[in-house]
Amino acid sequence: MDFTPTREQREAAGLAAEIFADRSTPERLTALGTAADTALWTTLCRAGLPGSVTETGLLGLVLLLEEAGRATAQVPLAATCVYGVLAVAAHGAPEQRERLLPELTDGETVATGAFGTGEPPAVRAEAAGGATTGPAAARAAEARGPAARLTGTVPVVPWLTCADLVLVPDADRELWLLRTDAPGVAVTPVATTAPWSAGRLDLADAPAERLGAAPGPVGPGPYAEVLASARIAGAGLQAGVCAGALARAVAHTAERHQFGKPLDAHQAVLLRAADAHLDTEAIRVTAYEAAWRRDTGRGAAPHALTAAWWAAEAGTRVVHAVQHLHGGLGADVSHPVHRHFLWGRHLAADLGAGGQLLEELGQLIVDDEEATA
Repeated sequence: MDFTPTREQREAAGLAAEIFADRSTPERLTALGTAADTALWTTLCRAGLPGSVTETGLLGLVLLLEEAGRATAQVPLAATCVYGVLAVAAHGAPEQRERLLPELTDGETVATGAFGTGEPPAVRAEAAGGATTGPAAARAAEARGPAARLTGTVPVVPWLTCADLVLVPDADRELWLLRTDAPGVAVTPVATTAPWSAGRLDLADAPAERLGAAPGPVGPGPYAEVLASARIAGAGLQAGVCAGALARAVAHTAERHQFGKPLDAHQAVLLRAADAHLDTEAIRVTAYEAAWRRDTGRGAAPHALTAAWWAAEAGTRVVHAVQHLHGGLGADVSHPVHRHFLWGRHLAADLGAGGQLLEELGQLIVDDEEATA
């Protein structure tokens, strides 16, 4: 394994770090409140960063998201790249790639995905002729076609209120592209822990197009691949959130004095910070490995779950530790470190409970062993 970034990946991450440091300041984030930073998103797109992931791959995206997480930048970078740019580039039909990729990479279209934490949402897809896609005879390719009408509800979709395009899996794990301004689509804002412009998606016979030229084989297929990419991207974002939080804790404990010496001179403080550092590095390295395996064509399904587990479990420990190391300031909701706390908690919930992820990982291992037996 070699996680050394390429020159292109390093340059993209360096540029992202500069933009986020300059534009995503605590003062600007306070002024934004819960709104998405549309000006920052425009700057990122003009710099070519969302489009760069078609060349730098999932590992390149993870590096960009680390920088976004450090600054808790309120932009739909992960959602647009995972559910838009990378999904269309990998699974879209040639016509879809030609039509959608330019508008996704130049910022004209913001994308998101209605995926949840693992199981597909309760969305029903009906073919143009009215035949429901499912395990019955209508599941045949000729009955499904390239278009469908979707009905169902997804309670929480990140970045939905500022999205133009949603990647929606149906109950059979087929992927559909849906415009938020299409008839039969209702978007209702939802308040969440992190200010990700989330919303509830209600579909009533809403027109959608299949991602790809033709239906794939019965089973996970592209759905599983997009979900794995989303989990890896979430872990990369969490690594940045934790690194940014820990940097604040290091600065605070070096400056704050107690009993005549800096807080970081106390062994208990050092040990707590050291544990948080090790957890942060575990999140980072598992995210890097999973992304590297996806980019190089190696199997990455268990590695994506491993990265998600570390991001959910260890990420929660880190943001709680940093909150604790700030003492009374950690309880101040207006302090910048509180934003990292909220993001870390929200990312952990978005990725899924640790027990749920371990159960899925265990089942995956069992299934693989049975398949090779």
